[in-house]
Amino acid sequence: MPPNTTATTGDTSGKSGRKKGRKARLVVLVLVLAVVGGIAFGAYWSISTVRASFPQTKGSITLQGLSGPVEVERDGYGIPQIYASSDEDLFMAQGYVQAQDRFYEMDVRRHMTSGRLSEMFGKSQVKNDEFLRTLGWDRTAQKEYDTTLSASTKKYLQAYSEGVNAYLAGKDGKDISLEYAALGFTNDYKPQKWTPVDSVAWLKAMAWDLRGNMQDEIDRALMTSRLGPKQIADLYPEYPYSRNKTIVQEGQYDELTGTFEQNGSTSSSGTSTSTTGTSTTSTEGSALQSQLSGLYNLLDNVPTAVGVNGQGIGSNSWVVAGKYTITGKPLLANDPHLSASLPSVWYQMGLHCRTVSSKCQYDVTGYTFAGMPGVIIGHNADIAWGMTNSGVDVTDLYLEKLSGDGYLYDGKTVPFKSRKETIKVAGGKSKTIVVRETNNGPLLSDRDDELVTVGKKATVDTSAPDRGDGYGIALRWTALDAGTSMDAVFAMDKASDWSEFRSAAALFDVPSQNLIYADTKNNIGYTLPGRIPTRAKGDDGSIPAPGWDSKYKWTGYIKQSELPYEYNPKRGYIVTANQAVVDKDKYPYTLTTDWGYGTRSQRITDLIESKIKGGGKISTDDMRQMQLDDSSEIAKLLVPKLLKIDIDDPDVREAQKLLEGWDYTQDADSAAAAYFNAVWRNILKLAFGNKLPKELRVEGQCLWVSKIDSTGPVDEDADKVRECGERDADQAQPDGGDRWFEVVRNLMDDENSDWWKTPAQGTRPKADNRDQLFERAMIDARWELTSKLGKDIDTWSWGRLHRLFLKNQTLGTSGPDIIQYVLNRGPWKLSGGEATVNATGWNAAGGYGVVWVPSMRMVVNLDDLDKSKWINLTGASGHAFSAHYTDQTSKWANGELLPWSFSKKAVDDSTSDTLVLKP
Repeated sequence: MPPNTTATTGDTSGKSGRKKGRKARLVVLVLVLAVVGGIAFGAYWSISTVRASFPQTKGSITLQGLSGPVEVERDGYGIPQIYASSDEDLFMAQGYVQAQDRFYEMDVRRHMTSGRLSEMFGKSQVKNDEFLRTLGWDRTAQKEYDTTLSASTKKYLQAYSEGVNAYLAGKDGKDISLEYAALGFTNDYKPQKWTPVDSVAWLKAMAWDLRGNMQDEIDRALMTSRLGPKQIADLYPEYPYSRNKTIVQEGQYDELTGTFEQNGSTSSSGTSTSTTGTSTTSTEGSALQSQLSGLYNLLDNVPTAVGVNGQGIGSNSWVVAGKYTITGKPLLANDPHLSASLPSVWYQMGLHCRTVSSKCQYDVTGYTFAGMPGVIIGHNADIAWGMTNSGVDVTDLYLEKLSGDGYLYDGKTVPFKSRKETIKVAGGKSKTIVVRETNNGPLLSDRDDELVTVGKKATVDTSAPDRGDGYGIALRWTALDAGTSMDAVFAMDKASDWSEFRSAAALFDVPSQNLIYADTKNNIGYTLPGRIPTRAKGDDGSIPAPGWDSKYKWTGYIKQSELPYEYNPKRGYIVTANQAVVDKDKYPYTLTTDWGYGTRSQRITDLIESKIKGGGKISTDDMRQMQLDDSSEIAKLLVPKLLKIDIDDPDVREAQKLLEGWDYTQDADSAAAAYFNAVWRNILKLAFGNKLPKELRVEGQCLWVSKIDSTGPVDEDADKVRECGERDADQAQPDGGDRWFEVVRNLMDDENSDWWKTPAQGTRPKADNRDQLFERAMIDARWELTSKLGKDIDTWSWGRLHRLFLKNQTLGTSGPDIIQYVLNRGPWKLSGGEATVNATGWNAAGGYGVVWVPSMRMVVNLDDLDKSKWINLTGASGHAFSAHYTDQTSKWANGELLPWSFSKKAVDDSTSDTLVLKP
């Protein structure tokens, strides 16, 4: 799911070119900056230009290729419901309607997934294109279309493409979206026809965003340069199985049958492996450090629309059985957490066959992606489903020994599988690159000149018989193999019961997701699908492996029959929020070593149990209110300790008093939440920041923002600042996700741990134990907030720090002021926080600004589907001055949900505009 990455970087001084590239992200050509500077350009944005691309939503339009008329009914928020009499007509109309609202977004996405951004935005995107070409998403998508997808899926993809192309026919760029008018000043780019592969490739970007523990794999390896095994173990604690419940609780793996069975009585001892590391020479270890350090730079250049890397990002979903609901039928909630983007990654719509039959099989509504047919998350007439990222480990990095035109494997030189890729550049010369692949995947290190140089200098140990000419890093990833996830989308959309849903889910091989289920017959369930690799004993995939040794290759994949699931568990509810799927002692395979730590999932579980205690029942609105819970679990742990510390400074004592009687909720208007989160950020900085390897330095999630509004003094330099926080140039800093909650929890009783020791800095005293460091953090937080919010604590509020800016992810990120003004929106002051149920995440390495959000929220009522509720982060439209550009955002920020019509009568009653598409 796309979504705006700010990956970490190990860049240091002397790399100004690369820094400029990171700041640019997806930017328009430099020429635009000059053109837009003129007054004439401002005059160009006339009303007619802005409105030229608005969709026709009333009357009728003729579409060649339709077999019959199709009605498109839009409600007051512009959300479309499509009615057709054949599958092909339904998906052709879906393509047409999504292109009406979102084609520019679709066009940018397909250029990103195919490594062709330079064709739109010029030379600033060449490095991005090189990396994305190396991954080869479009090549894998083409292979899927050619070899693995079903005939019906290909038919639907073709129909969808025909609908998109029917919209494009006869239109210039300015008739499609005003962004094309801006691009027209600098190049002669013209949108090309849509293809089925363009739709399939977006699933690869979704998989990249949800790829699992690759960042942790890099971090752990880099930590070995400065930290010992015990210290690294402190920073990557075990999942707290005894405190935070797993998703599956009433099932067991049966070793006799080789299947996972619910309510089984046999408990396996488990054969999951622990992290043993890999045996390497000192030269190999040095090469790994150098290559991984450089990989930070490489990942940081990946476009922000692709994904967020960071602890804490995830999703919530849960389902409650009818015995515990007011309606007597299940209630199902879902809110995936992704980077904030404008427009939202999600597109709401309904796809309805007038009569469900073999000719027209779909009656489904929910959230999809602009550029893809079908519905990804939602419900049909019989079932509802939601998704959260499972986090299973489906990526491994391999250090490769390179030798001439090949690489070493089991003592022999194997030739690379190579291909040439030509990157076309708007306004410049094309560039040709060579992509080299090993049996462990493509060489990522080839995409960075510095990595290539480092790899050659780090020659193989001269005492070894397999002498080579350097090292590189390769990526093994399940998404680089052809799969069937697109088949799964259509199969889930028409599934009518648990058996059909499980069969459909089994096709969803990448990315692996936690799927929850409910149906109108009062059943609930959970299943974990996905292509999940198995590894040799002694290798758990937690750190990069030696690619030259076949012992470390993947040994196969877990069979679908062996994957965990639950169906109608006795407890009457299922919660998934990126926590461990199953207890390690009840399952023989290592799914990952890097689960989310269960902070959100356990809070949701506690909220459900508190509602049903004593015979209580849960309503649709109860589910909504649970989604908005902003209680801070780390505050519950730390505040009692903070309040026991004697503070001499009256100003700091005044701030400390804010925590007295605080209920730990992070409302936007809470001064206590503002102060506590500043204290937490400073605890992390003081305890860990100066002890982590400098290679782990990160830019965090940085945003260009206007000056924080205030009724008190404000740092005038903050008029337009990049919110990345203050950080020592040679210091790494934790991001503050719930892994760090667990790290600090485990250290709390060891008051004299070396982690609590920090040197003096300026007038700030040194700390030799936990309470001294906490005192120092409270002092630093007081003066940090004085600088940001003013000295008068009565004016402080969490929402003034914790703000959401919505930015168009191309011209709205680094373009000229007039373009940013036209395309961007915000800010909104938000409640919630890091690892809370209302997960408006912020990165402690970069400040307090909101960097990932509940990208949508929904609650499905299986008793009366028309009483279900939903909301999107932005709106249906990608057109900047459309009434539906951000018309849902304020309601989303306030925690409101909109009515979600499903039946024909309910849809008709809510319809504002009707468009008829005629053959």
